[in-house]
Amino acid sequence: MNFEKYVATGNAFVKEVAKELGNPEDKNRAMRVTRAVIHALRNRLTPEEFLDFISQLPMCIKAIAIDGWKIDRVPEKIKHVDEFVEEVLKEDGRTAPRDFGDKDEAIEAIKAVFRVIKRHVTQGEIEDIAAELPKELKQFFLEA
Repeated sequence: MNFEKYVATGNAFVKEVAKELGNPEDKNRAMRVTRAVIHALRNRLTPEEFLDFISQLPMCIKAIAIDGWKIDRVPEKIKHVDEFVEEVLKEDGRTAPRDFGDKDEAIEAIKAVFRVIKRHVTQGEIEDIAAELPKELKQFFLEA
């Protein structure tokens, strides 16, 4: 096993998010934002779909994605973008005000993570994720 390769691909993913967030040097914020968005998405998807999704992510990101996960948890009934934003902020915890700012900044940060995810996951998997989301959230995800 080449752990350095796993670390390198994880770092590259986080650097992409940092760049999308507009601050390529702040990998710590990029990692917290990525974690919060992926956890909020995890809370909305079925376990099967979430596992299919993360199977295409770098190993280090997979580890962060499943950290603290209760696989038998029933997916949240998040239907609207505002509810998803609240879920992301909740997942980020006490650093949310610093990491996400106001609602508009939070929406842009979430879109930044979605854009990076879309570059790392096949179109078929993006469509599978979208199929599990309600109309408003699906549109938000696909248009990011």
